[in-house]
Order: sequence, then structure tokens, then C-alpha cells
Amino acid sequence: MRQATITRSTAETDISLDLTIDGHGNSDVATGIGFLDHMLTLWARHGLFDLRVRATGDLHIDEHHTAEDTCICLGRALDQALGERRGLVRTAHSFVPMDEALTLVAVDLGGRPYCVMQATFVTPRVGQLGTDLIPHLLESIALHGRLNLHAQVLYGHNDHHKVEGIFKALGRALDAATRIDERLAGTVPSTKGVL
Repeated sequence: MRQATITRSTAETDISLDLTIDGHGNSDVATGIGFLDHMLTLWARHGLFDLRVRATGDLHIDEHHTAEDTCICLGRALDQALGERRGLVRTAHSFVPMDEALTLVAVDLGGRPYCVMQATFVTPRVGQLGTDLIPHLLESIALHGRLNLHAQVLYGHNDHHKVEGIFKALGRALDAATRIDERLAGTVPSTKGVL
């Protein structure tokens, strides 16, 4: 089983996260930030990952530290669960329509972290989560998960739909990229021989 348990305790947050790559889409997420819980829950469902998150943080200040540290832990869990990344499909993408919005996410699990996001939000918040945090959360996942992540909202009006489309597409793209290709016979998916 490709799985990982990550804990992170700082003066700002205390987080425990369990991830199973080859799961069934089951989740149990409690961060204290309702909209983030919703996004991580649908990320797990659409990626067929099993995810459990318990996070407490300084929400009396704002949601930044708790959301950021949760995504840092998610990235670290992905990295740890994938191990040497032998036999991976490695790259994948997903288009997800969400009512009037259409999003595209493409990923490469080649070990070179980078994040590019193109989206415009018209509201400062969706629920308890600031929309200005969305690019930073994706960047945190990419950096600590050692993956290349490109996300684009091609069009749309409703910010909830835009963000939801991003997280659904990220789950679906990661599901495809983390699959094992038996033709690779357990080799590293790179002409360099290493990732």
C-alpha cells in the first residue's frame, strides 16, 4: 500500500494527516475551515485517495497558517507515499467542468517542484477561505510533494465553482499520474534513470 502519515506541530498549528494513494475516495477531514474541508474531501473523492486530516490552528488570527500547513502536510504525504516513484505513469491532466466554469490541471510527478496558476477571482473569500490563498495552497502542495503543477481556470463566473473545479481536476490528474504502468516494469519513468 502506498500510504503515508504526516504530523506537523508548530506554534501556529497542529496537524495530523493520513493518505492512501490506492484508496477508494474515502475522507474524514476537519481543519476548522469549512470550505477547505470541502475542497479536500472532493479532492480525495475524485482522486480515489483515502484521506484523514485533523488540524487545529490559530484561526482567531485568520485561516492562512492552518490552510497552508495542511497543504504542506498533504504535499509531504504525497511525496512519502510515492517513494521512489518507480513505474508511475508520471504525467497527466484533467479538464473539469463545474457548471459555468471550466478548469484544467496538469501534473508531472518527476520530482521537480513548480507551480503555475492562472485564475481570476472576483470575491475576496469563499466561505472561510480567502481566494488569494488558493495559488499559495497549490504551490505548497507542489513544493512539498515534489511535483510540477499547472492549474488554469479557462472561464467561469462563480468563485466557488472555479476553486471546486481546480481541486476536482487536481484529484483526477493525480489519480491518473500516480497509477502504475506495468509496461515500465518498476523502472523510473525518466530517460535520466532517476527522478
